Amino acid sequence: MGEKKRTTIVLFSGDYDKAMAAYIIANGAATFDHEVTIFHTFWGLNALRKDELIETKKGFIEKIFGKMMPRGADRLGLSKMQYMGLGPKLMKKIMKKHNTMPLPELIEMGKEQGIKLVGCQMTIDLFGLKNEEFIDGVEFGGVAAYLADASEGNVNLFI
Repeated sequence: MGEKKRTTIVLFSGDYDKAMAAYIIANGAATFDHEVTIFHTFWGLNALRKDELIETKKGFIEKIFGKMMPRGADRLGLSKMQYMGLGPKLMKKIMKKHNTMPLPELIEMGKEQGIKLVGCQMTIDLFGLKNEEFIDGVEFGGVAAYLADASEGNVNLFI
């Protein structure tokens, strides 16, 4: 019996459709018994933020960043066809019609399959976010942690 295959994904994008692609690939890899890590950095962190407002002590600029960025996977916009918020609503309606799992459910499924969700601590600090603003099950680490996983990866993706 050989070593378990590993898949790592850097989720840089905060677009709903790109985050969905990352989680569909990640869940597929986990189904095929890969060890999977998704390293969320910059705008990709928004997929891991809690939907509700979490009161934390922040400076003025940190508060501005927090208000400008979407809270939670279900509030991400599309990479194309945004149409002032209508695009994501239409996309979610079509997804529901075709029994496609929405992003928040794909994230939960990933957690159930043991996918390692990592939030980039440097970006969290840069944006003035606080660890308690993220959903349960998120680990926090830097690029060294990601590179340790990626160096042993059979599949490494940047989305």
